[in-house]
Amino acid sequence: MRVVIAEDSVLLREGLARLMEIGGIEVVDTVGDAEALLRSVERDCPDLVVADVRMPPDQSDEGVRAALVLRRRYPDLAVLMLSQYVEERYAVELLTGQMRGIGYLLKDRVADVEEFLDSLRRVAGGGTALDPEVISQLLVRREGDELERLTPREREVLSHMAEGRSNAGIAGVLFLSEGAVSKHINSIFAKLGLPPTDSGNRRVLAILKFLQGNAKDRS
Repeated sequence: MRVVIAEDSVLLREGLARLMEIGGIEVVDTVGDAEALLRSVERDCPDLVVADVRMPPDQSDEGVRAALVLRRRYPDLAVLMLSQYVEERYAVELLTGQMRGIGYLLKDRVADVEEFLDSLRRVAGGGTALDPEVISQLLVRREGDELERLTPREREVLSHMAEGRSNAGIAGVLFLSEGAVSKHINSIFAKLGLPPTDSGNRRVLAILKFLQGNAKDRS
């Protein structure tokens, strides 16, 4: 896996690079602003970009904007965004596109090195890694739609699905059997109108339903 890191804090940027190198991940470049990120990806062709949401010169949404540009230019490029705190508007904007190979984590998650490295590998492999706080806020915002049909346990399972956890991972976190998790997920699919004949990945489509609905509510 080849990674480009975009983070304006030199200390965090170098710390991330060091963590990845220890984990056997090749860091091909580290940059401090969005323009440099765009140039680096064009030059180095990484598998994954890890970028801060807010970057110079304005410290607003430059990182997200660069990520959206990169996803349009390079559809197979995996992107993991880091943020100091949950910035819901940016999360929705990024996540309501193609869900393959995408992540949004709070910077606090970096402290759990193994979990962070696992998130990197999952996103680089085409999966998702969404911060529990992001999912919690997005789910709470959804009212008066299909998600209202879900039980509290089903909403909990959906939130873990959105984080990128497998059935086994969800079972471990919620202390359920994998069979019970599978039943909950099938119920979620049914309540969200996602039949087995759906040509897409129903797991991804279930996540997209509440993300896209959230974006519509805020438009």
